[in-house]
Order: sequence, then C-alpha cells, then structure tokens
Amino acid sequence: MEETLAVIKTGGKQYLVKPGEKIDIEKIPQKEGEEFFFEEVLLLKKGKEVKIGKPLLEDVKVKAKVLEQGKGEKIIVFKHKRRKRYKVKKGHRQPYTKVEILEILA
Repeated sequence: MEETLAVIKTGGKQYLVKPGEKIDIEKIPQKEGEEFFFEEVLLLKKGKEVKIGKPLLEDVKVKAKVLEQGKGEKIIVFKHKRRKRYKVKKGHRQPYTKVEILEILA
C-alpha cells in the first residue's frame, strides 16, 4: 500500500497531513460534521513520487471533515513597566477547529 502525504496551507500555517489523521487548525467557518476541501496544496507524496507546487499544485485537493470547534487553553498576557505604575493583565483563549483528513484527491 502506497503512503500518501500532502502539505496543505491554511490559516497562515503549513501542515503535513495523511488520510485518517486528526489535526487542530486555525478557526474556519464550517459547521461541525461538515465536509470540505483544502484547495491550497503545496506538496504531494504518493509512494516514491513527489510533486512540488510552484507555489501550489493544480488539480490536487485534500478532503476533510470538521470534528469540533473549540477554544484552546487560557494563556495570561501580563505587561509591566517598572517605576511607572503600569500593569495590565489579560487572558486569551485561541479559537481552533479540529479536522479529520478523509482523503487526498490527486
């Protein structure tokens, strides 16, 4: 069985994916349970054959399914300027989307 891998670009980041894999990406507008395609594929590896896009590959899509929409762990952002009586404490939770890669269509 040939192993198929692809490098996709979404949310300003690149991810190496293969069918059956579950990844967390930047939040996208799709609903839970909805299937969609990643159009921006940068690299495709099928067996020993490797195709590299310049910058993107034509006619290659990655089919995925949204598993959940959520928020990450809270991080604390603390700013302080010494001797100026300036302190700011903020919390932040980054939204994410968990997706499952269903197949790579070449």
